Amino acid sequence: MPDKKVFIFDTTLRDGEQVPGCKLNTNEKIEVALKLEELGVDIIEAGFPISSPGDFHSVEEISKMVKETTICGLSRAVQKDIEVAAQALKHAARPRIHTGIGTSDYHIRSKFNSTREEILARGVQAVKWAKNFVDDVEFYAEDAGRTENDYLATVIEKVIEAGATVVNIPDTTGYCLPHQYGEKIAYLVNHVKNIDKAVISCHCHNDLGLATANSIAGVIAGARQIECTVNGLGERAGNTSMEECVMILKQHKHLGFFTEIRTPLLNPISRQVSDTMRMPVQPNKAIVGSNAFSHSSGIHQDGFLKNSLTYEIISPEDVGADGSKIVLTARSGRSALAFRFQKIGYDFTRNDIDVLYEKFLKVADTKKEVIESDLHDMANSYRLNAALA
Repeated sequence: MPDKKVFIFDTTLRDGEQVPGCKLNTNEKIEVALKLEELGVDIIEAGFPISSPGDFHSVEEISKMVKETTICGLSRAVQKDIEVAAQALKHAARPRIHTGIGTSDYHIRSKFNSTREEILARGVQAVKWAKNFVDDVEFYAEDAGRTENDYLATVIEKVIEAGATVVNIPDTTGYCLPHQYGEKIAYLVNHVKNIDKAVISCHCHNDLGLATANSIAGVIAGARQIECTVNGLGERAGNTSMEECVMILKQHKHLGFFTEIRTPLLNPISRQVSDTMRMPVQPNKAIVGSNAFSHSSGIHQDGFLKNSLTYEIISPEDVGADGSKIVLTARSGRSALAFRFQKIGYDFTRNDIDVLYEKFLKVADTKKEVIESDLHDMANSYRLNAALA
């Protein structure tokens, strides 16, 4: 069903680039943008054009190069911001201006020294300005996660009236629990009378490690766009991880949702973004970490070798990973040792493995991992001793 499609809005080149040390030049941004288009991303947030001449130039050049994917430029609820964003996007086949303002009382009082009424008016005005340049306008209610629902609903209703086609409900500080964020989206679905005229978007941060869970809760409650980054890069503790959300929706088919992401390209783009942004991926990162398909515990290895589904719910090939790995450590068992010996050309009997296993444990207790050269040494020593016996 068309309404079950979840649009993937990638902000690696905007929010992801806000990570200290991850600044990209224009050519690097174009390379990543083209790979995101190949991946099947629906919207690429290419940058914040007014923030610097370099960012303006990058958004402008990406707009020229990318043909199918919507290209989005960020702005504040400031007329000059919006005009500059529109100028940067003038070559885009599918331009979107992403404008908005903080709606929580923390932002209204402390950041803007303003009132709810003034903020509402500024938000509506920003959407109207943006509509002068593009048909596709996304409005963000910054810190929506800590905004009172009734006021948030009023803001969303009025910006949709002004022409917003997408309404972004950010959990800017990563504060919400999944049920709270889901309830917030459901509240908007049920209390904003014109909500059917816009797509609800989730933009969740990972300060409490809940960005992915909150985004999925938002989709279940009625959102149809997830704003995310490759490898979960982003401000502070990061943004929602694209690969996690995509694979959750793909694995849980009973939910009925789907994306257009070509999942075998997830690991390749993860490596490209990691290399280009000089930001290593933690080994235990879901989907794209180097250990995501590695097995070192003997119990796990034995089950996996009998049937991979015992310990892997995703095929490595489905996400472009190199393949499952049996890693030999002091926790590994006989079946894993026999498997690894067989992989490098040795056909030992069960009795042979029983003897070799004792030697293996002595080596494993002195090393973090027993590698292929160790196995060759053990095999050659065992065969020499057998020949001399």
